[in-house]
Amino acid sequence: MKVLVACEFSGRVRDAFLASGHEAMSCDLLATEVEGPHYQGDIRDVIGDGWDIMIAHPPCTHLAVSGARYFAEKKLDSRQQEAIDFFMMLANADIEKIAIENPISIMSTKWRKPDQIIQPYMFGHGETKATCLWLKNLPKLIPTDMVDGRENRIHRMPPGKDRWKNRSRTFEGIAKAMAEQWGNV
Repeated sequence: MKVLVACEFSGRVRDAFLASGHEAMSCDLLATEVEGPHYQGDIRDVIGDGWDIMIAHPPCTHLAVSGARYFAEKKLDSRQQEAIDFFMMLANADIEKIAIENPISIMSTKWRKPDQIIQPYMFGHGETKATCLWLKNLPKLIPTDMVDGRENRIHRMPPGKDRWKNRSRTFEGIAKAMAEQWGNV
């Protein structure tokens, strides 16, 4: 299967699909953190290259409800609408199977409710981080390793220049579940 992982610099989802025997490439404006097939640039440059499945992680800065106090400003200067348009461009891509991952956001009202909300603790990580999945021709993920512990380290990270990067990485257990469950659909 030919897999595109959109808006991913960490390589975690890409590498999970590679480990499962698929042809996979990540794409992001940032360089990849680990060696592997990666296109550094705009996703629009490669989105039409005949992918079987796309796992997309569009930027959530202007969409996530955690930043609702800034929405009025983001509406006025068009940042929010640009983020919505980018999200919808991914959702409407001419790819048979699509999963879009984002936190709880305005996309539930601007487009539609997510098909599923998952947590890291459902896939072997004792963390909480509600993650919405909007799915096209893909089944809901089945939890693989429910663990105790409901740490909230992601949301309690101290401010810093890399806070957004550290918060945006996909947990390895979730990436592995995506590859194992969606790689055979």
